[in-house]
Formats: sequence, C-alpha cells, structure tokens
Amino acid sequence: MRKFYTILCKAELIFCGAGFIALVSMVFLSAILRLFRFSMAWNIDMALLLLAWTAFLGADIAWREGRLVGVDLVTRRLPNTLQKIIELIVYFAILTVLVLIVIFGIQLSWTERLRRFQSLPIPYSLVTISLVTAAFSMIISTFIKIHRCIHSFKHREKEPALEEAGK
Repeated sequence: MRKFYTILCKAELIFCGAGFIALVSMVFLSAILRLFRFSMAWNIDMALLLLAWTAFLGADIAWREGRLVGVDLVTRRLPNTLQKIIELIVYFAILTVLVLIVIFGIQLSWTERLRRFQSLPIPYSLVTISLVTAAFSMIISTFIKIHRCIHSFKHREKEPALEEAGK
C-alpha cells in the first residue's frame, strides 16, 4: 500500500510540474501571438483548466510535505503534550473541512457537467473536479499526519519511563 501511495505521490508531482510548465508556456505563447494579431481562444480555456489542476494539486503537495505557512506563536511555548493535542484538534478540523469540500465539490461537479468551455468541447466540471481530487488526496495526507501525530504522542509518553528504567 505504501509503494502504491509513493507512486501516486510521484505521479501527482510530475503531473503538477508538467501542468505548470504547460500553463506558463501556453500563456506566454498566447501573449506572443497576440502581438502578431493571431488569437488562440482555446488557449485561455486550457490555461484555466491547467491552473485549477496545478494549483489544487500543488496545495496537496505542499500540505503533504509540510511546506504550507504555519503560525505557531501561541503553541510554541506550550508543553509538547499540549502542542500535540492542539495539533490533533487542528488536523481533525482540517479533515472536517476537506470532507465537506469533497461532498459539496462532487455536487458542484455534477451540476457543472452540462456546462461547456467557450472554445473547448469539454465539460466545465473538469475544473471543479480538480478541487475534489486534491481535497480527497489531502484527506489521505491528513490521515497520515494524524497517524504520525498519535504515534509520536504515544512514543513521547513512553520515553521518560524508559529513561528512568535505564538509570
């Protein structure tokens, strides 16, 4: 299961990187072609699609790797046990929000299934499903974070007892 998850994370990283490169290239090409009065209307719609996917998958990558901005001014000076408890509360709040995003995102994607892009014959729900996909992936990452937090919490409780037994 871990090997599958590792492969999935690498595929997500590659897809996100390639999507970002394609997004920047298409927007740059569109800007250059406008100088020559040549318009590619589909380019903007494709850029919107790529922007949604790369932004949301990039958010999942940042969440999984712990690269999101965090504020620990309040918890920094608290005891480790209390820090872990607050961390778990925050993770469960994030998990709740992510589950709601998946539920309502699926409903929104279903509603948007008939709407089409202006210049592409694909449903607009491909944009909204990117949020659902990233939120689902973030749920998995959050469960892993919760598991690690609980494991480290249990591990830290046992450490003082082991140190005393060794003396």
